[in-house]
Order: sequence, then structure tokens, then C-alpha cells
Amino acid sequence: MVLLSGGLDSATVLAQAVHQGYACHALSVDYGQRHHAELAAAARVAQALGAAQHRVIHIDLTAFGGSALTDTSIAVPEQPTSDIPLTYVPARNTIMLSLALAWAEVLQAQHIFVGVNAVDYSGYPDCRPEYVAAFERMANLATKAAVEGNKLHLHAPLQYLSKAEIISRGVQLGVDYGLTVSCYQADTEGRACGVCDSCRLRRAGFEAAGIPDPTRYRTP
Repeated sequence: MVLLSGGLDSATVLAQAVHQGYACHALSVDYGQRHHAELAAAARVAQALGAAQHRVIHIDLTAFGGSALTDTSIAVPEQPTSDIPLTYVPARNTIMLSLALAWAEVLQAQHIFVGVNAVDYSGYPDCRPEYVAAFERMANLATKAAVEGNKLHLHAPLQYLSKAEIISRGVQLGVDYGLTVSCYQADTEGRACGVCDSCRLRRAGFEAAGIPDPTRYRTP
């Protein structure tokens, strides 16, 4: 089971899981985010990397808001901040991993892959290694499969890599990053703004890796 957002990190994780020999069932979540370009990207990536299956689950986190990604009245920050940014979506990774866990149990899958990163990231608390470890413990307490001896493993293979290292690994695995969309406020054609946190981290990663950036940016 691979959580696939359509962005750079999750595409790399899918490529790695496929490379390791897993039959990968990719799950994307339409949670009411600002645009659907990343979901279209996820479909492209899943097909290009040979996922066994790709599904999109629909939930409505706009009912709660509280994030620049789920409440259009909150502007996406375009300047770096030392605090947890407004693009943090309350409990998003917990919700998405729970959905992945449910599907994994139905499929009798014992491995869930997620592209969280604790080095070059925006300061989200649900990307930290202790969070990943805690969710795995919870999953093995909460499911019939685990209670019956089929332990679940939560893999976060990018956890300690810089963005440049992630990109280098993905290129080695054959990821076409031109298929991906990372921007928090991409337009309907998937073109990136170039100024949000995600765009800044992505661009800096390609520069540090010495690899041409295939991202399509909007013209000013």
C-alpha cells in the first residue's frame, strides 16, 4: 500500500517500493485541497511506475478548514516561516494513513509506504519519525489482521534524506519528475506558483542535486 499524493516525495516512494518487488496498490485522497492537479499527477505517476492499482478516496476536510489548503479564505504563505505553516492540514497524515490501513487490511497487505520526510520539510508534526513509529504501534493494536499475527509495517524510506538526496534516488529509479505536481496552489494545468514552501523546497532540491528542474512554472 503506497500513499500517493502526486508530488515528488510520494512518487519516489512508489518507485522504490516497486523496485523492491512489491505489488503496489496506490491510494490518493481528494480531501478538498485547493486544486486537483496533484490527483491527476498521481494517476500519471501510478501508471508510469507500474502500480498494480490506483484508487482515489474522497473525503471533505473543508468541513473543518483550519488550513490554507482546505480554506480558501486563508492565503497560502509565500514567505518562509519558523512556525508550523498555515499549509498544515489538521490530522491529515493520520486520516490518510488510517484510510490506507483500512484498505491494506482488506487486501491482506502488511506494508504501507508513505513519503514523509523529517529533513527538508515544512515543520509538520505528523512527518516526524516518532509519529511514524507511534502510528505503526497503533495500527498493530487496532486491526484484526495484526491481532491474528499479521503484523503491519509502516515504511517511511525518505525520512532522513534531504530533498536533493530524494531527487537523486528517484532519478536512479527512473522517476519522471515532470509528471509530478508539488505546488500548494498549482493552476488547473498543473503549473507551479514557484513561491510557496513546497515550490521553494522542490526547486532548491533540484539545484542541490545538480539535476535540471522539469517543473512547469506559471509565467509572472
